[in-house]
Amino acid sequence: MKKILILGAGKSSPVLIRYYLERAQQEHWHVVVADQSEENAKKRIQGATQASALALDIFDEAAREEAISSADLVISLLPPSMHQLAAQTCIKHKRHLVTASYVSQEMKKLDAEAQSAGVILLNEVGVDPGIDHMSAMKMLDEIRDQGGKILRFESFTGGLVAPESDDNPWGYKFTWNPRNVVLAGQGAAATFIQEGYVKYIPYHRLFRRTEVIKVDGYGRFEGYANRDSVKYVELYGLQGVPTVYRGTLRRPGFCKAWDVFVQIGATDDTTIVDCSYGMTYREFINSFLYYTPHDSVELKLMHYMHIDQDNDIMEKLEWLGIFDKTPIPLKKATPAQILQHILEQKWSLKEDDKDMVVMWHLCTYEKDGKIFEKQVPMVVVGDDQTCTAMAKTVGLPLALAAHSVLKGEYTRAGVHIPVTPDIYEPVLKELALHGIQFVEKERELPPKGHE
Repeated sequence: MKKILILGAGKSSPVLIRYYLERAQQEHWHVVVADQSEENAKKRIQGATQASALALDIFDEAAREEAISSADLVISLLPPSMHQLAAQTCIKHKRHLVTASYVSQEMKKLDAEAQSAGVILLNEVGVDPGIDHMSAMKMLDEIRDQGGKILRFESFTGGLVAPESDDNPWGYKFTWNPRNVVLAGQGAAATFIQEGYVKYIPYHRLFRRTEVIKVDGYGRFEGYANRDSVKYVELYGLQGVPTVYRGTLRRPGFCKAWDVFVQIGATDDTTIVDCSYGMTYREFINSFLYYTPHDSVELKLMHYMHIDQDNDIMEKLEWLGIFDKTPIPLKKATPAQILQHILEQKWSLKEDDKDMVVMWHLCTYEKDGKIFEKQVPMVVVGDDQTCTAMAKTVGLPLALAAHSVLKGEYTRAGVHIPVTPDIYEPVLKELALHGIQFVEKERELPPKGHE
């Protein structure tokens, strides 16, 4: 009987865990779900006979070594910063590891050591990163194999609220880590390639430079640039391609309204507001604006941001309650932490709400003297608050890729991501059986000057 160790029992884990529990008896597996909270782990296995819950502090070296050394395969849904510890222990005990997180610099440094030990450290097998890699590479490889020359590649992903649960003027609710949403785009300018030139969008302009995208059956979206699109030139083999752009999806109007928070400084996470406790939402917003004994906070914000009175931006801001006299319960918090608290009161999913993950690729290519455009969208809607779209799109590809490793179908030792056919083809094929699939739409473009 093979033992599968799953590290982490958080919101992204239910679909992954269910996949292994449903197959445990037939495949002769024992599934160990380990979490800092044994109660969370027990909740996930639901009394399954071929599973056990384990309370595990990943920083406890002895406990970590015992858990990993006794497993045949390790799947990690831990926070990204904790994968390093798991990976080092996996190498020591020659156990393969599969994660959904980006490959960190620390993880990259383990490549030679993992190869020497014959250990697979397969990362970025979730949704973004993960399904985006696999579906993009399938599309690009097919075009190249057929003799096409790629001219343009764009890719956007968004964790959103499903249309039936969209009941607010922002068209948005938190479907993943709220802190990451508040801090999105910070740290470095967004970089991409446009018509052969490297372009930069600094953080303070990021949410004003958007692209409109239409997905059949789901309407219009707007996309803003991700932090680093240039690195995908090498990852996807796009050297010499004139335009390479990756971004994040939101509903139309979101970005201009969000830009208000960026411009006034409410997303800053470096400054401590000493008097935050007891300060009202209204006082918080007013603290960023000029002083006048006569103008209201609303009027000052409109003047500062050049917002017209009939602009729907004010509707969005007022709906959030940022002008209310509600006290802030946080002590010595940063503006970003205060803003996150305010948003969580309005953007949290309700009990019956469903989330939605939307992914969209665009590729323009030349073949036989003609120019073609291929659009490849994917839309996944959650079932409920447990089997969310995010849990599906993170958990299922992770489960399937790990299964390939367990069966010995994927044998590349070292640090890898799923950009080769031997991993992305079987995973995408089985994802389609679970309803996670792409519908390709292709057309020939008219010659330039004949649009």
